Amino acid sequence: MGEMANSAVEFYPKRGGGGAEANHAGDFGVTLEELRSLMELRGAEALQKIQDSYGDVEDLCQRLKSSTSDDNPTDLEKRRQTFGQNFIPPKKPKTFLQLVWEALQDVTLIILEIAAIISLGLSFYQPPGHESEGCGNGSGGAEDEGEAEAGWIEGAAILLSVICVVLVTAFNDWSKEKQFRGLQSRIELEQRFAVVRNGNVIQIPVAEMVVGDMAQVKYGDLLPADGVLIQGNDLQIDESSLTGESDHVRKSADKDPMLLSGTHVMEGSGRMLVTAVGVNSQSGIIFTLLGAGEGEEEKKEKKGKQPEAAVESNQNKAKKQDGAVAMEMQPLKSAEGGEVEEREKKKSNVPKKEKSVLQGKLTKLAVQIGKAGLVMSAITVIILVLYFVIETFVVEGRIWLTECTPIYVQYFVKFFIIGVTVLVVAVPEGLPLAVTISLAYSVKKMMKDNNLVRHLDACETMGNATAICSDKTGTLTTNRMTVVQAYLNDQHFREIPDPSQINPITLEMIVNAISINCAYTSKIMPPDVEGGLPKQVGNKTECGLLGFLLNLKRDYVPVREQIPEEKLYKVYTFNSVRKSMSTVVQMPDGSFRLYSKGASEILLKKCSSILGANGETRSFKPRDRDEMVKKVIEPMACEGLRTICIGYRDLPCDPEPEWDNEAEIVTDLTCIAVVGIEDPVRPEVPEAIRKCQRAGITVRMVTGDNINTARAIAAKCGIIQPGDDFLCLEGKDFNRRIRNEKGEIEQERIDKIWPKLRVLARSSPTDKHTLVKGIIDSTVLEQRQVVAVTGDGTNDGPALKKADVGFAMGIAGTDVAKEASDIILTDDNFSSIVKAVMWGRNVYDSISKFLQFQLTVNVVAVIVAFTGACITQDSPLKAVQMLWVNLIMDTFASLALATEPPTEALLLRKPYGRNNPLISLTMMKNILGHGVYQLVIIFTLLFAGEKIFNIDNGRYAPLHSPPSEHYTIIFNTFVLMQLFNEINARKIHGERNVFDGIFGNPIFCSIVLGTFGVQIVIVQFGGKPFSCAPLNVEQWLWCLFVGVGELLWGQVIATVPTSHLKCLKEAGHGPGLDEMTEDELAEDEDEIDHAERELRRGQILWFRGLNRIQTQMEVVSTFKRSGSFQGAVRRRSSVLSQLHDVTNISTPTHVVLSTANASAAPGSLGGQRKVVLVITF
Repeated sequence: MGEMANSAVEFYPKRGGGGAEANHAGDFGVTLEELRSLMELRGAEALQKIQDSYGDVEDLCQRLKSSTSDDNPTDLEKRRQTFGQNFIPPKKPKTFLQLVWEALQDVTLIILEIAAIISLGLSFYQPPGHESEGCGNGSGGAEDEGEAEAGWIEGAAILLSVICVVLVTAFNDWSKEKQFRGLQSRIELEQRFAVVRNGNVIQIPVAEMVVGDMAQVKYGDLLPADGVLIQGNDLQIDESSLTGESDHVRKSADKDPMLLSGTHVMEGSGRMLVTAVGVNSQSGIIFTLLGAGEGEEEKKEKKGKQPEAAVESNQNKAKKQDGAVAMEMQPLKSAEGGEVEEREKKKSNVPKKEKSVLQGKLTKLAVQIGKAGLVMSAITVIILVLYFVIETFVVEGRIWLTECTPIYVQYFVKFFIIGVTVLVVAVPEGLPLAVTISLAYSVKKMMKDNNLVRHLDACETMGNATAICSDKTGTLTTNRMTVVQAYLNDQHFREIPDPSQINPITLEMIVNAISINCAYTSKIMPPDVEGGLPKQVGNKTECGLLGFLLNLKRDYVPVREQIPEEKLYKVYTFNSVRKSMSTVVQMPDGSFRLYSKGASEILLKKCSSILGANGETRSFKPRDRDEMVKKVIEPMACEGLRTICIGYRDLPCDPEPEWDNEAEIVTDLTCIAVVGIEDPVRPEVPEAIRKCQRAGITVRMVTGDNINTARAIAAKCGIIQPGDDFLCLEGKDFNRRIRNEKGEIEQERIDKIWPKLRVLARSSPTDKHTLVKGIIDSTVLEQRQVVAVTGDGTNDGPALKKADVGFAMGIAGTDVAKEASDIILTDDNFSSIVKAVMWGRNVYDSISKFLQFQLTVNVVAVIVAFTGACITQDSPLKAVQMLWVNLIMDTFASLALATEPPTEALLLRKPYGRNNPLISLTMMKNILGHGVYQLVIIFTLLFAGEKIFNIDNGRYAPLHSPPSEHYTIIFNTFVLMQLFNEINARKIHGERNVFDGIFGNPIFCSIVLGTFGVQIVIVQFGGKPFSCAPLNVEQWLWCLFVGVGELLWGQVIATVPTSHLKCLKEAGHGPGLDEMTEDELAEDEDEIDHAERELRRGQILWFRGLNRIQTQMEVVSTFKRSGSFQGAVRRRSSVLSQLHDVTNISTPTHVVLSTANASAAPGSLGGQRKVVLVITF
């Protein structure tokens, strides 16, 4: 890691001029470069460097003028200028012109452009004289001088409409990008960090941190900057994102004080001096490498340093692989950041993001429709060309004259344009747009519903959720802890006792035990508003205990002032394995006292005595314990109270205890008290859970609490109901049931449990992950379960990642949990999850509405163009008209239908399921029903329109003839039918009232009215470019009448029961397993989550070992055969590229094969990190 960071230095643009930097550094007594090189060192090396250069950490603080008491803004500004800001500049967004260029890459548009340009070119060509009369019926007839000159209009109009389509697409992409960046910055602002300024601990946005800040580090933090530890309690860091080592690293001020950005605090707490921020921090360096590294390589290669360049790129590969994980440095980056970059590198720059279920179904559907459209358009062109050739050269017996060539070519171009137009209409390019608009709109609105979406597709997946595994504390409950019962001095107090009722010795003990053995960051503050409840800051359980002291008319502040945090001798911080916290203080006589608090059934097992009625110590035997559990703890738990036991132990100073041997220290305790803490159920939760159950979603509670407490809360919430057949299990019970004799987890065993399981208590994070994975992998039900999980702790990370949708708590959640999640609940409230379900289902419905509308138009337009062309040698709908229809049905309709707001009715149906088709039978009935109506009307108008309206016949018109009223009526009727059908498309489940809630969506109303307005303008004033002749009022009314008929016809269709239509087929199923491409399967391999990787690491190492041995054998045998070394290497290139740096030194007879595996756990391959094979002949 050290080497890596060193090699990074050269990529770094130094900020400002050298002189300026020296000046600034002069103010501080330490330069940016010095700090950067300091942060590259670890452990003893780093301590040595600090001692050599600065004396000690205190001196480094003084040089950085770091003070926890005074901070003036000018000083902060100066620090930013000298040492940089804590901000890593994101990649530049694409400019509007780049987006336009991308939109132009669309194949159908390119074909149209070419056709339009040829058409334009030919229209300017005038055949000499009047010889052209011999060129067939094409050029004769109605054409006069003016009309001939107007031949260019069609080509120009097509080009113009192509430009319109491109601009609209580019604008949509641009606004999407802008929204996404807005979301990013919102997520980044969400991450705040505790620093000490002006003597107060305040939470500031991460970007505002500066070098010299004193930051408070606690369990669950994602470190936003590099720093040196000043004081720490039991601090353990997960540095795997930088080093690949999965073991937690212990940090202490006297052994290894270096804390690095992008790493996670897995245990303990402490204070650190910030020494490097932003691009100068360790993960900032990696970030910039990922951005700038490639350019550097290219430069080097150009300079001709071939061997070095190869080594450089190899090192860079290693860096990128290390670095991609370190992407997490950027607070809460969405998956777009690291993973995609990493994968792009792996897949030789083919960016492929995992498709969501909906996108998978849509892509498949769009491809199928596109293929059908391609076939139709090809047939159209072939028929038109054959018909023309046979008609002209066979029936009329003409011969091909050279001067007639341009005219014939003009005909062929016209046929080609018709064919392309059919294709344009057939390809539903509006589909991806509709998904994007719908998701972006939903994400924006979900923010108001307290859902901060980090991954777009999570929003849609949530609509399919069938199971929610929820935490208890803070999600289902208010997370406002208050002690309501206590057991002390052999008495069970059902309410807070008066201080006079408690023995003074016991009272003194309780005050000290709670004040000292609660994190000093937990405190009770005065209420924000007068008459409100006091504010709880920090860990809520600890705040409940501190509140208990205040209710006993005692204060914790004087005790903490007497024994400040620095004087605490040893702290065993709380974690999910210990389920307790202990603090050791040194007494005036030199002996030690350990205070401990934790889950009552766990801590009571470690108690051997108890404070009796008069404050005296008496023995506490297992029999007494069982009685206490029965008489005190179970009754409290059954009322939904969380029970906490408080105890202490005196330890001698000579010999000093072995502090690292925790099991020996935290035992033989004296129990002071057991308190029952109430955490009331949130008032809105029971109703929210009822909605979930009605919507076909099973809610399960997974908690670390006592089983009785959990069961009581689950009953209050409505998760379990009397008379239901359900299971409530404890973690150890659950584990016993799902593992076989060898201790391995078996899916069949999980399958027997999960369908009935409603409460999992005293569960560890691993249990949560096992349960989630078990439900997802289960095949008991025909539909695969879609699981949502809520979590707030660092240890919930694996379960949140494994789940289909991970919800992290915005208030109580740790940075690690937020990092692993898909959606952050900004109010930590379960009822916000129900809102997410509603929005998810709404996205799905919006897409279905759009599909129903789009496919009706597609079917009708393609059939009309195809049959029209075959029968009358000309499409009734011209190219420009088709493009206008395409624009309204793709872009505008997707906007109108994708922005429908959700209604409560969405929660009255069961989830769709992952394999459900996009187009249900009801939708298919609507598509075909409306298609039939529209085709009947259009063909009637096409073949009998001139008689009905008593106008000129528009069929068989020669080239460049003026627009006819006949075809204008067809075009107008077609568009108006689509407009009214758009209103029909608002309902997809066969509802009768299509106007229901229409005014709740102003976007829809304005688009429908706007389209109607533009249609009037096109028909009345479009003229030649749009091939339209103005219509009179009567003709308009007839067109409108037929359009409104769509609404009436919709009612007729709704009357026909779907069940009677056996012939209908559903469409748009999800991709089956057998259809998954190798790429997708390889991608799934990439996505083995962290927990599985741990399990499989042994196997992977075994295979890697085998691979290495094979490679080495091959190299040896190749040399024996005196063949070229490269042959062997090439055969094993796939293995080598991942595992080896191959250095070929001067002569081909001396090869060094060295393998260094960054991500293997130390000691896992017999403790060997390097395997070196040197062969010399």
